Amino acid sequence: MAKNSIRVRYAPSPTGHLHIGNARTAIFNYLFARHNKGKFIIRIEDTDTKRNVADGEKSQLDNLKWLGLDWDEGPDKPGEYGPYRQSERKSIYTPLIQKLLDEDKAYYSYRTEEELTADREEQRARGVMPHYEYEYAGMTDEEIKQSMAESEAKGLKPVIRFRVPKNTEYAWDDIVKGHVSFNSDTIGGDFVIVKRDGMPTYNFAVIVDDHEMKISHVFRGDDHVANTPKQLMMYEAFGWEAPKFGHMSLITSADTGKKLSKRDESIIQFIEQYRDLGYLPDAMFNFITLLGWSPKGEDEIFSKQQFIKMYDENRLSKSPANFDNKKLEWINNQYVKSSDEDVVMDLALRQLIAKGNLPKQPDAKTIEWARKLINVYKQQMSYMAQINEMASVFFNEPEQIDGESLEEINNDTAPVVLKEFAERISKIDIFDKVEILSTIKSIQKDTGIKGRKLWMPIRIAVTHEMHGPELPESIELIGREKALEHIDQTLKQINK
Repeated sequence: MAKNSIRVRYAPSPTGHLHIGNARTAIFNYLFARHNKGKFIIRIEDTDTKRNVADGEKSQLDNLKWLGLDWDEGPDKPGEYGPYRQSERKSIYTPLIQKLLDEDKAYYSYRTEEELTADREEQRARGVMPHYEYEYAGMTDEEIKQSMAESEAKGLKPVIRFRVPKNTEYAWDDIVKGHVSFNSDTIGGDFVIVKRDGMPTYNFAVIVDDHEMKISHVFRGDDHVANTPKQLMMYEAFGWEAPKFGHMSLITSADTGKKLSKRDESIIQFIEQYRDLGYLPDAMFNFITLLGWSPKGEDEIFSKQQFIKMYDENRLSKSPANFDNKKLEWINNQYVKSSDEDVVMDLALRQLIAKGNLPKQPDAKTIEWARKLINVYKQQMSYMAQINEMASVFFNEPEQIDGESLEEINNDTAPVVLKEFAERISKIDIFDKVEILSTIKSIQKDTGIKGRKLWMPIRIAVTHEMHGPELPESIELIGREKALEHIDQTLKQINK
């Protein structure tokens, strides 16, 4: 197939926010299209009206844009193969459903949900895999018509089922998994293609849309493998050529080894949540691309353009992809370190305001102070929300010094250092990191106290922490008044 005829799609349902797994599907389709100079299409699969949520579509599109994806056709970018919402394509589906009915490749089924449930329970009791049993078995054409008429008279609403060919092999060469084959007798019997409300099911609508939109390749999650033979049957029934399929490996938790479940609240799984925490979109794109795909070599940090250039679908992994939150934090930290100061400043400032550590409309002086604070922690932050915890000493009055910290300063030299430091910083004209560093060095020169015995008492007394960013910068940000207050409290605590 010529590269310019490559057309792929990401087809989300507007049933909630953009999940990590769905974002990966979108990214792999996007990279395949862009690498091959093909088309990337967004299609909204909204036929399951009961599960659709308000703004579900908007949330999907907004978060895809935030990740840096763009598309050639979609609900917000109409093209020649629209509409791009399944709910708006019913006029396309209806004649094709009728064609299957006319050719006896589909039929009306009046079996109620209660009857189907009873059937499944009875099959389980017999040790048989639950499946649909043909409700008109043994009937003549006349008897079938009469049965349908009686069901209609009772006011029963039918579904339409596709007639599954008996004992037929359906196989395809999967781009990721290799050769895959199913026998038609193992898929659970004739399946529903039109629901009682008249809406087509996923398996029917998807093959019609992929055919009508000239989709050449379908990359999707491993959980869709079982749908593929059903779809191949319908491609065959219509006499259409099926696209090439690639089923991507599952995403598993690095902690448990189990499939990532939306019910597992120990792992943040939605893109919007990562946005709210102040992750960077380029870092998220990078991390997600490495979930089940690997480049050549050992490097792990790449730009979107680099990914596009080197993307090779043959490097999609058959093995489950480990979702490792520590790796995500490391990747995001690499991006934070190399990001423009203003980008980091804007995102971290929003976090400080959202937490209530800064006013909603900070003045110029506060913004400049926050800029210095954020720069102090820029190298350490894995994501921007961490600024609130890392810099808590600047917003909350510290608790009394105890434990290892108290032991560190409970000696004869600590009071000497603290008294000297307090006296000298109270007199300096410009209270900044340069003058503070100069003051500490002058104490070393005049007292002969140096190293840990010089620096740790000052750090512990002023910040109540044993570790942190550069001490002169921290003291400047805390301010002269609070620094003197903390030193006084510490001296009283150690009774010196």
